Amino acid sequence: MKNKFKHILSRSAKYMRVAVLPVALMFTTQSCENILDEVVVSNISNDYINTPKGFDDAISAAYGYLRTYYAQEIGMTMSQMGTDTFTNGADGSYKRYGLYTSDLDGRDNWVRTLWREFYKGINTCNAIIDRSSEIEGLSPTALSEGVAQAKALRALFYFTLVQHYGDLDLRLNETNGPVTEITRTSESAVYDQIIKDFNDAYGDLPAQSSEWGRFTQMAVDGFLTKVYITRATRPFGSAADYATAESYGKKVINNYDRELLADFADIFELGNDENKEAIFSVQFSYDLLSAGGFGNRWHLYYLMEYDTQPGMSRVLEVGRPWKRLRPTDYTYNQVMVNRDVDARYDKSFKKVFYATKTGTFPTFLDKSKPEITVSVGDTAIFMPGYEMSEAERAKRPYQVYTPSMYQEKQFGVLGKFLDPLRASINEVQGGRDFVLIRLADVHLLVAECLIKQGKNAEAAEHINKVRRRAAYPGKAAEMEITADQATMEFLYDERARELLGEGHRWTDLKRWGNLVERVRMYNDYGAPNIQEHHMYRPIPQEQIDLVDGGNASFPQNPGY
Repeated sequence: MKNKFKHILSRSAKYMRVAVLPVALMFTTQSCENILDEVVVSNISNDYINTPKGFDDAISAAYGYLRTYYAQEIGMTMSQMGTDTFTNGADGSYKRYGLYTSDLDGRDNWVRTLWREFYKGINTCNAIIDRSSEIEGLSPTALSEGVAQAKALRALFYFTLVQHYGDLDLRLNETNGPVTEITRTSESAVYDQIIKDFNDAYGDLPAQSSEWGRFTQMAVDGFLTKVYITRATRPFGSAADYATAESYGKKVINNYDRELLADFADIFELGNDENKEAIFSVQFSYDLLSAGGFGNRWHLYYLMEYDTQPGMSRVLEVGRPWKRLRPTDYTYNQVMVNRDVDARYDKSFKKVFYATKTGTFPTFLDKSKPEITVSVGDTAIFMPGYEMSEAERAKRPYQVYTPSMYQEKQFGVLGKFLDPLRASINEVQGGRDFVLIRLADVHLLVAECLIKQGKNAEAAEHINKVRRRAAYPGKAAEMEITADQATMEFLYDERARELLGEGHRWTDLKRWGNLVERVRMYNDYGAPNIQEHHMYRPIPQEQIDLVDGGNASFPQNPGY
């Protein structure tokens, strides 16, 4: 097993608060006293980065900023809520992202948080790059690889930001004091810089790292696939970008040791984070003290309220239900079809909930029987994901919850991220890694590029590799599609089947240009309010207010 690189936010995180203090001052509303207190508490010289240990700690801290978005509620909200595959559950303070109501504006906390934290990460990377010439005591190889990691991370921070906000403040040097004279750099120029950073980083990175979680040439090739295929859909992109994205995706497929796991379920098996399908992951730890307060929280958000149901109580093995997202009818009825052939529904959703109490209990949603009698460990709820007649349900000694019964508190549970290794039943911080790119994703991206170039037969080959893996034993041939079936409409559903809930959907829909159309078609909650301007997020109002000239110099996105 490879060594896992855990970018723990301990001493290095305290230092980086000092390094990015001007950015924090620029983008937050904290008082000066609070910010100065933060500097005193850190008790680390600003020259620390100029030492070999400080340089390495700064790189670790830069990776740590990925954890402020990925696998957190902010990332779930901004990447999954308000799409065609998931709609609002019962709980949560950020339903505006699913409802697309007028209070989704520049004052929103998640809009501000992503902007603020990723610009801190960018400034950390800028400090590493700018100060690298001053470092003594490091080998040229170690120094150049550290700078390459910083450039790749900076590219990833900007790629995430540009997809959400469009034109940005493109900052490529360390900020050492408050800056109020800034303007928005065009989205096109931001993409150019992202591509430059990834390419500049490539030559000084290892092909594949012995430290799991660091940037590698393989990861850069994976992200350039995503960058080029996304740029192809922008007004400043071109058809040639699809061919370039295809070439980078094929490098990932052919030039490294990645392979599709034999069983779809193995991708999400507990303890199998460092698998042969993962290309780049954000690292987490069960060591809550050293994890800097950032655990993987995605085990919370797709879980229904099971613990109030007859014969049941909350258990560590299932988790703590925060009820943020529930699948749409489109997900049940159009995405997850052919379930006798395609195993991905059964291997993505939790279908059985076991009793934690012994006794006879009145039924709740399933009224085919007045009560159920169960012992601890018996099936209490079965959720097949399809409709079942009342007569058939009545034969079962447990409740059967079907999609027509689902509501905001009880619904189909995506089980990919459940984490029973947490410290306690109510602990929200999980320790599982969060995968940003895996090989099946790349195969489908390459297929998309090929479809856009009219190479549908070759596209079908890439899609079929993913689909054959998803088949039940002996059913692989039935999963294959033909060239004429390899269309964008098919790919919309196929990416949903394969990557359901993994954090790609909002940016996928934006890339395809059909976010508004598909929310109106498939998401009853978001349909009444979504408009074309929701293809971008609002710029944080506090950022605009702190710029000389305000909105005239740093304008808000249209529609907000």
